[in-house]
Amino acid sequence: MTNSKLTDKPEEACGVFGVYAPNAEVARLAYFGLYALQHRGQESAGIATFAGDTVHCHKDMGLVSQVFDEEILNTLPGEIAVGHNRYSTTGSSRIVNAQPVLVQTRLGWLALAHNGNLVNTYALREQVLACSEPTAVLASTTDSELIAWAIAQAVETSQTWQEGIVSAVQQCQGAYSLVIGTPVGLFGVRDPHGIRPLVIGRLLSAPGADPHYVLASETCALDIIGADYIRDVEPGEIVHITASTISSHHWAESQRKLCIFEMIYFARPDSVMQSESLYSYRQRLGQQLGREAPVAADVVIAVPDSGVPAAIGFSQATGIPYAEGLIKNRYVGRTFIQPTQSMRESGIRMKLNPLRDVLMGQRVVIVDDSIVRGTTSRKIVKALRDAGAVEVHMRISSPPVTHPCFYGIDTDNQDQLIAATKSVAEIAEQIGVDSLSYLSWQGMISATYDTGDRFCSACFTGQYPITIPEPVKRQKLVLEHIP
Repeated sequence: MTNSKLTDKPEEACGVFGVYAPNAEVARLAYFGLYALQHRGQESAGIATFAGDTVHCHKDMGLVSQVFDEEILNTLPGEIAVGHNRYSTTGSSRIVNAQPVLVQTRLGWLALAHNGNLVNTYALREQVLACSEPTAVLASTTDSELIAWAIAQAVETSQTWQEGIVSAVQQCQGAYSLVIGTPVGLFGVRDPHGIRPLVIGRLLSAPGADPHYVLASETCALDIIGADYIRDVEPGEIVHITASTISSHHWAESQRKLCIFEMIYFARPDSVMQSESLYSYRQRLGQQLGREAPVAADVVIAVPDSGVPAAIGFSQATGIPYAEGLIKNRYVGRTFIQPTQSMRESGIRMKLNPLRDVLMGQRVVIVDDSIVRGTTSRKIVKALRDAGAVEVHMRISSPPVTHPCFYGIDTDNQDQLIAATKSVAEIAEQIGVDSLSYLSWQGMISATYDTGDRFCSACFTGQYPITIPEPVKRQKLVLEHIP
C-alpha cells in the first residue's frame, strides 16, 4: 500500500547503486554514490558487500550520513557493493523494509536494490508463497522482497544467475530498475518500459589497469566517485558486470516509457538524460512556459530549488528580470519535532523565507515545477503577499497532475490531487494568486526534443502504459469524472 505523507510534491521511490571494483573500498564508493542520490529517498539507507561467497550488510533508518560512519564502513569489506536509499511507496517506513534485500539461494546470497513499483504485487506474493523450493519467509511488506524471493526460486531450476533473474523478472509487471549483487558479479536489470532510470559508468582504478563498472540511478552518482558515464541500461536489458568486463542480454523488447517527472523534477539537475543535463531541459520548460503564458510583471522568482531552472528560462523568454525572492533553509530535513499550534499560527517558516526588499511593491511571477495538493503553494503565496508583493502570478512548468502514479512515485489518491477536482481558475482562487497557468502537455514534450510516445506521462493524461489491475486501480482512482 502507498505510504502517503500528504506532501505537496510527488515523492520519489528510491535510489540504487552498485559497483564491482576489486582492490577498492567498495563500501566507501557506495556511500558516496548514495550520498549523491540522497534526494531520491531519505527514510533509510543500506549497503551490502560481497567478499567472495560472504556477504556483509548494514542498513538503518535515516540519511546516508546518519546511517554510516567510518567504523561501519570498515565492517563492509569486499569487491562488490550494492546500495540503496529508500522512500517508501510500498510497505511502511520501518527498518524491516530497508534495502538491500538479502536472500540466500542455491547459488549463494543475493542482495537486491529496487527502484520502482510493481502493479501485480498481490499475484506475485501468492505465487512466491505457493512455491516450496525454497519456501519464502517474508520479513517485510515490500514488493522488492518479493522480487528477491522470485529470483531465489527461479535459480533453483536455472543453470546460471542470469537465467534465474530473467525468469523471475518476466513474472513482474510494473516499474523496476534493479541492482543485484551475487557471488559471481553484479547485475543490472530494467523493466521493458524503462520507467525508472538506470545508468552504467566506468571507473578507472589506475593507469593501464582494467576498468571497473558502476550502476546507478543517475549520472550524478557517477560524477561524485570520478566514474565516466557510458550509457543507460536499456529497457528490457540485463547487464552482468564482473571484475573487469560487462556483458549484455536483451530479454524483452524495449517499449521505452521513461517517467517524464524524472526529467521535470525528480532527478538532480546535474544528472544527464537524453544526452544533456536536466538543468538544460528544465530551462527550456521555463522558456516554453514564458511563450505560452506571458504576464505583465516586475520580477520572476522560483520556488527553490526545483523551480530555479524553469524560472530562469521564463525570465529569458519574457525579458522580466529574475531574482531570488525566497531563501531556502537547506539544512532542514525530515524532523520529528513539530512546531506548536501557536507557532504555526504565527507563520513559522522552517524551509522558505521571503526577501522583503526584493518583493516589496512588486508584481511577482513565481515559477514552480508542479502543484499536487495546493497546500504549500497557498502558504507560499500568502508569504509573498505578507512580504509586500502587490500581485502574485504563478506559473507551473508542467501540466496539471490529475492522476496518481502506480509505478514508484508516492502520490495521493486522485481525490486529493487538486487539479483532478478543480479547474485552473478554481485552483488559482484557492491558492490566492492573481493568475495561474500551467505548461501544456505538448510544450512539455517538445522541450524533450523527442516524441511523446517515448515517455510515461500518465499523471497528466491518465494513459497508463502498463495495465493496472482493477483492485489496485480502485485504491487510488476514486473519481468517475475529471473536470
